[in-house]
Amino acid sequence: MSVLSGLQPADVFGYFEKLCAVPHGSGNTKQISDLCAGFARELGLKYRQDGANNLVIWKEASPGYEDAEPIILQGHMDMVCAKTEDCPKDMAVEGLDLMTDGEWVWAKDTTLGGDNGIAIAMILAILADQTLPHPPIEALFTTDEEVGMDGAIALDCSDLKGKKLLNLDSEEEGVFTVSCAGGVRLDCLLPGTAGNASGLQGYEVLLEGLQGGHSGADIDKGRGSANQLMGRVLYSSMEQIPGLRLADIRGGSFDNVICSRNCARVAVPVDRAADFEALIRTFDQVLKNEYAASDGGIVLTCQKSEVQTAISAQDTERMLHVLLALPQGVQAMSMDFPGLVQTSLNLGVMGMEADGLHMAVSVRSCIASQKAMMVQRVRSIVEYAGGTVEERNGYPGWQFVKESAFRDLVLEAYREISGKEPLIEATHGGLECGLFMEKIPGLDALSMGPELHDVHSVRERLSVPSTERVYRLVCEILKRSK
Repeated sequence: MSVLSGLQPADVFGYFEKLCAVPHGSGNTKQISDLCAGFARELGLKYRQDGANNLVIWKEASPGYEDAEPIILQGHMDMVCAKTEDCPKDMAVEGLDLMTDGEWVWAKDTTLGGDNGIAIAMILAILADQTLPHPPIEALFTTDEEVGMDGAIALDCSDLKGKKLLNLDSEEEGVFTVSCAGGVRLDCLLPGTAGNASGLQGYEVLLEGLQGGHSGADIDKGRGSANQLMGRVLYSSMEQIPGLRLADIRGGSFDNVICSRNCARVAVPVDRAADFEALIRTFDQVLKNEYAASDGGIVLTCQKSEVQTAISAQDTERMLHVLLALPQGVQAMSMDFPGLVQTSLNLGVMGMEADGLHMAVSVRSCIASQKAMMVQRVRSIVEYAGGTVEERNGYPGWQFVKESAFRDLVLEAYREISGKEPLIEATHGGLECGLFMEKIPGLDALSMGPELHDVHSVRERLSVPSTERVYRLVCEILKRSK
C-alpha cells in the first residue's frame, strides 16, 4: 500500500510518490526523465527528450478549445539532496522514504524534493485527465535547475508555440511571482600546499546545529552560514595563537544552500593547546548569544586529532583573511518591492584539496549591474590574495511587466475560488522564467505553487490541503483559457 494513498488529489499524490521512488538529485536526472517519458508514452502523447534530459510533452486541446492559444506548464525534475548526519541512505541510487500525517508530507531524514517534484506531479495528473477542459498544453520538464538552470539553458524552444507560461516553482500559496533575481556561480581557488605538521597539536573543530536553508528564499532570515562563521572562528584563533596552521576546512554541498555545518582541522603549537581549547569554548558562547533567535541549536566544539600535514602559517593567514573579508548574505534591499532582497551572495561550499582551498559562491540580484558589482567584489578579494575566480551558470533575471492579460486571468480565478486577494511579489530566488522569456519572444509568464516549508533542508514539508487548492486553481486557469 502506498504511503500517500488517501491524500487528495489522488492522481497528483500518486504521481508524486512514483517520482519520489527514483533518485533525482541535480546531475542525476536520467532516471526520472525516462520515467516521465514513459508516462507520456502510456498516455499516448507526443514528447521530446533531449540530451540534457529535458522533456517536452504535448497534449492537444480538448473539444471546444481547438482555437485557444497553447499554455506552457513548467516545472523542474531535479531536487536538492540533503540528509541528516546519521542517515545511511545513498540518495544517488535510492528513492525517498515518504511520511505523512494527512496534513503534511515529508521524507524521513532527507529533503523531500517538493521543490519541484510536486509541480511535475500536478502536470502529469493534468495530462492524464481526460475530463478536464483545456487549451493545447505544452508541458515542459527541465533538469538541473538547482545547480544553475543548466537544463533550461540547454533547452531548444523552437518547437514551442505557447506564449503563456505558468511556472509551478513557487512555494507560498496565494503569492504570485512576477519577477525574480538573476544569478551567477563563482568557483574560487586559493592556492596552497600542505607541508609537515609534526611537533604541533592537531584539532578537529566542528560547527553544527545551524538551520541552513535556501540561499534565495531564506537569505533574509538572518541565519548563520557555517562556512563564514568557521572562517571567523579560525581567524580569531590565528590572531591569538600565532603559528596556527590550517589542515582542512570543509562545509556545504550546494552553492545555493546556506551551509549548516563546517568541519575544520588545524594544528597549533603544543604550548598553546590549552589556550586554543579555551578560545573555542568562549567562541561557542559568543555564537550561541549572537544566533539565539535564528540558529538556537548552534554548537562549536573541538577535540584533539592527529594532523600530519597542514599548509604553512603564511598561507593559512592569507586564506583566513579572505574568509573573513568575503561578504555573505543580504547586500541590498529592493526599493520597488518592500521587504524584497535585491542583492545577496552565499558562500555555499568550501573544501581543501591538494592544490588549495576551493570555494563556490552564489551571487544573486534583480539588478544586472549590482550582480556584476558583487562578482567584482569577490574577484577583487580573492585575486588580491593570489587566488583565481571562474564564473559559471550565469542566468538572467526576470523583469516585472506592468500589464499582463494572462496574469489578470490567473488572479481573477484565484479571487473567485479562494475569496481572498492575491499577493503579487518578486522573489530573490532564481526562476527559469527569465531564460524562457529570452528564448520565446513575447512570452507572458507567472509563477505560483502550493505551500512548501524549509525547502533544501531535511525539514522540508509539503502542505496537503494547499496542494489540493492550488491544483484546483491550475485546472480552473486551464478551463478559462479558451
